[in-house]
Amino acid sequence: MPLLRPLAAKTAALSLAAALCAGPALAQEFATQETLSDGPAATLPVTSTQSAGNSFTFTLRGGVATQPKFFGSDEYDVGPDIGFQFKHLRLRGLPEVGDNDPWAEDYGWDLHGSFRYLGERDASEDPDLESLHDVDPSYELGFGIGFAGPNYEAFADIRRGFGGHEGLVGAVGLDYVARPDDRWRLTVGPRFIWANDEFIDTYSGVESDEATPELPAYDPDGGLISAGIQLGARYKINDLWGVESALNWDNLQGDAADSPIVDTGDNDQWRFRIGVTRVFNLRF
Repeated sequence: MPLLRPLAAKTAALSLAAALCAGPALAQEFATQETLSDGPAATLPVTSTQSAGNSFTFTLRGGVATQPKFFGSDEYDVGPDIGFQFKHLRLRGLPEVGDNDPWAEDYGWDLHGSFRYLGERDASEDPDLESLHDVDPSYELGFGIGFAGPNYEAFADIRRGFGGHEGLVGAVGLDYVARPDDRWRLTVGPRFIWANDEFIDTYSGVESDEATPELPAYDPDGGLISAGIQLGARYKINDLWGVESALNWDNLQGDAADSPIVDTGDNDQWRFRIGVTRVFNLRF
């Protein structure tokens, strides 16, 4: 059974700040539309100018999430799941943006924000890695494009790391969307992640001064680092409340999978989140 460790409080605060700044998508990090875009966000149609009062509609999600303690780890952190999604804005004398039905789905192209958090790697906490340099927590920020139809959605994201790594990471995905009734929305589809040399060196490389008989020196190259699948579900309780969840399985690939560091951890990386969504409509 993987060891679960709590995330620090500052992780929750930084995650919330990133979510509020990342734009109309979600989340998670999760690098998903649900957490700030592991998929396409809603397209924002422009409607005719209205004379009604000003209003701003958005959703907030709060819950819990679990993910690997660090890239390639077989230990897991448990922390907050926080998400923000823009829905509708109306200002007097200006065209409306978005859809005033917060549960409506729009089809076509979109531009969205993308965010992912990777936990720190503290060598003192793992006897197998005690010769390695520590890696600080990483926060990946970027953007993506997506396209959605009635029964499918696709996305492509790119992010830059800050903190533990400063590499570039790209992700693509495609989902099949099913709606058994007017309350349920279910998704399933593949996920692929690429990274450059700087990312893979940080998490999978072993420098000569870190090498031991158990962890030989290793100089990996960038490329495809994981392939997997995501299952998602959303349930609309009423016009204001809903529940969302997602389960991700990623299998490490290429030089990432061949790293001696991963030999001490696990090729299979799991992430799960579940949270309650609330619609807010501010009128002013």
